[in-house]
Amino acid sequence: MVTKLFGEREGIKSAFFAAIIGTIVFTIVYALLGTGAIAGIVGGIAWLFALRWLYHMSWLKSIAVAIVVWIAGIIIGAVIPTGIGPL
Repeated sequence: MVTKLFGEREGIKSAFFAAIIGTIVFTIVYALLGTGAIAGIVGGIAWLFALRWLYHMSWLKSIAVAIVVWIAGIIIGAVIPTGIGPL
């Protein structure tokens, strides 16, 4: 949905691959560098490369997409655990 906001035409398949590649990249980076800010920065830059490659977009647009995805993830992560009420 976020890439549609920025005028990209790729579908759910590209979004799925972006999510899988992002997960793999962060897993590898954290395995090699451990936890911390440097691992997060390196993993984020690698994810930007993946977004740029999958969607054929500029650096600025891929950064904007990543920021919006990050904000949406924070909002969804805050709402979903409390959305259905206490169990």
